Amino acid sequence: MPAGRHSTELPIALALAGLLAAASATRAEERQFETRSGTVTVSTLATGLKEPWAVEVLPDGAMIVTEKAGALRIVRNGGVSAPISGVPKVATLGQGGLLDVALDPDFAENRTLYLSMSVAGSGGAGTAIARGTLSADERSLANVRELFRMTPFSRRGQHFGSRIAIAADGTLFFGIGDRGDRNRAQDMKDHAASILRINADGSIPADNPHADGRKALPEIWSKGHRNPQGIVIDRETGKVITVEHGARGGDEVNIAEAGKNYGWPVITYGRDYSGKEIGEGQVKEGYEQPAFYWDPSIAPGAIDIYYGRMFPEWNGDLLVAALKYQLLSRLERGDDGKILGEERMLRGEYGRIRDVKVAPDGAILMVTDGNDGALLRMSRTVGQ
Repeated sequence: MPAGRHSTELPIALALAGLLAAASATRAEERQFETRSGTVTVSTLATGLKEPWAVEVLPDGAMIVTEKAGALRIVRNGGVSAPISGVPKVATLGQGGLLDVALDPDFAENRTLYLSMSVAGSGGAGTAIARGTLSADERSLANVRELFRMTPFSRRGQHFGSRIAIAADGTLFFGIGDRGDRNRAQDMKDHAASILRINADGSIPADNPHADGRKALPEIWSKGHRNPQGIVIDRETGKVITVEHGARGGDEVNIAEAGKNYGWPVITYGRDYSGKEIGEGQVKEGYEQPAFYWDPSIAPGAIDIYYGRMFPEWNGDLLVAALKYQLLSRLERGDDGKILGEERMLRGEYGRIRDVKVAPDGAILMVTDGNDGALLRMSRTVGQ
């Protein structure tokens, strides 16, 4: 081999070996923690993600992750793909950007997925929902179509929501916050501070509570939600369960029912950041009470319901990702669905936890917030 070629290839080979070693180290990084159910193992599946916001599991076990700046990536066997092309342009304004990803129930056949994001337009920016088809080689999105765009837009950078949950009938539920303006929260002709519901093609379900659009925008399912960043549908009951940010205290879990009002900012268990009271107290006729609330706030990022074989004692319990205290909250539920107590896990161990998702095998996936975000997997420790 010529000397010049050898001297070039050796550093490259050493660099590649280093990268492979680093990837192996990432995949092998495991830590154990004690919980009320025994020892769990948390494995780091990937690092270096840029403000990851959401994770979903693909049919073959790989994971698809959103990054707030606008990238959609595949994580497989410890490797992180290049950004998938064809993702709609997002408005990275404050808390806005590329937010949630949800897989169509028939994704294995149609490769359709849904995205929530903030987009720019007249008046500033607002939350939108789009759908697209992931190519077989996982490199691009095709047939991208915007299904919904909130109204009105604003130039504020807060409270875009927005998770997506797909019901058994194929309709899409998603949340939008008050966009940093509490005066919008009780306006029924404003999409802000609402849980919304649309069909998979963007049309209005005929059984929406305001489908005729006379008293409220037809997409609105429920109202008075300050900033719902978590939403899940209980597969056993069909109920829509949300988690939302309060102000200084008053984070809430709500059972979002059609046509009901959850009170923000008329009633709340939180206070303004100045310390002043908000609204008219904590209870008022015509407004719903939360199923659970936190004071002080934990800054909830997402919610899922545990149904799985790995932790059968948790079946039916709520899992909530928390940003402020950097933890995973497990809310124990009784047979009637009422919340009985809380267990806080992983506090301060991995930073701000943005998303939580129960994987098909019963393990729990999480993504951590920030410019060096990680994808984590929590499982029962072998032998427990």
